[in-house]
Amino acid sequence: MTLPKIDEKYYTDFLVDLLNVTSPTGFAEPAIDFVEKELSKYKQLELSRTRKGALVAKWEVKSDLPPVALTAHADTLGAVVKEIKSNGRLKLSRIGGIQWPSVETEGVWIITAKGEKIRGSVLIDAASGHIYGAAGSETPRNDAHMEVRIDARTTSEKETRGLGINVGDCVAFDPRVEVTNGFIRSRFLDDKACVANLVAAIKSMAESGQSPVRSVYFHISNYEEVGHGAAAGIPSDVAELVTVDMAVVGSGQESDEFHATLCIKDSSGPYSEGLNKKMRAIAEKHGIPYKTDVYPFYGSDGEAFWRAGGDVQLSLIGPGIDASHNYERAHMDGLNATTNWIMAYLLEK
Repeated sequence: MTLPKIDEKYYTDFLVDLLNVTSPTGFAEPAIDFVEKELSKYKQLELSRTRKGALVAKWEVKSDLPPVALTAHADTLGAVVKEIKSNGRLKLSRIGGIQWPSVETEGVWIITAKGEKIRGSVLIDAASGHIYGAAGSETPRNDAHMEVRIDARTTSEKETRGLGINVGDCVAFDPRVEVTNGFIRSRFLDDKACVANLVAAIKSMAESGQSPVRSVYFHISNYEEVGHGAAAGIPSDVAELVTVDMAVVGSGQESDEFHATLCIKDSSGPYSEGLNKKMRAIAEKHGIPYKTDVYPFYGSDGEAFWRAGGDVQLSLIGPGIDASHNYERAHMDGLNATTNWIMAYLLEK
């Protein structure tokens, strides 16, 4: 069996557009809307939303085999306004594991409850070198010392509130996307790169006239970064769940940016040996470059479903992403390998 051809330009364009849609956890509806609009092009899919706001795309086929599911998440790291300071600047409460040093001096959008977008940037509260000198470089980059300087005339709490900003408003960090030499650099490749893998696989299969060998649910979750994304929304008759999420690249890891990876174990424990063997066999049959790895500080949407009582075989695959939860980077080789693995899984019994 020959796998359908991947449209790399489509993949890249879709991913870049998705990365530029703000979608911190709790405020991910714009990204879910974006994916839903794209998937609505394919008549093979039946689209629905969970009460929680996740997107489910069902590709139903006639088969005696039980259905399977794949999940990836569209929500990202971000923050909300925690406090409006007396000088008009903002303290933040982080959503997920954003690292303060990685976003120092970065641009942000403050999105008010009325939907207005106000520009700003993240700084330490001792940012001016001509005032603080060495003390600025020694200031801890933590919740207490990081603040948002708003690009509007405000020097007081009252003036900032007059802009329409309130405690609890969403703060979205710039992704800063760049594509060069086969690499894609951006924040939030975790996990929008894998959402793009699913969408590109659907496109390639649909346009080539190929269908999955069994019914499949594509679950695009919106609360993964806080640990419970796919706890709901996977139908009970699903027998296998493949989570598609980034592979960890760094010191001591097998994963790299040029392969897909099968995760054997992460912080919560091992994945299903039976499904892992099946995924290895599929990759080897189709010549898909992959590695196996163990992730030291990691949890997935599939495990959220397990913890919620999901009775499925579970595996985790994904492209190698360098500098996770920082300024991330992937390569088309690893991204293509992941898309091909998804298609091979759907086309094999």
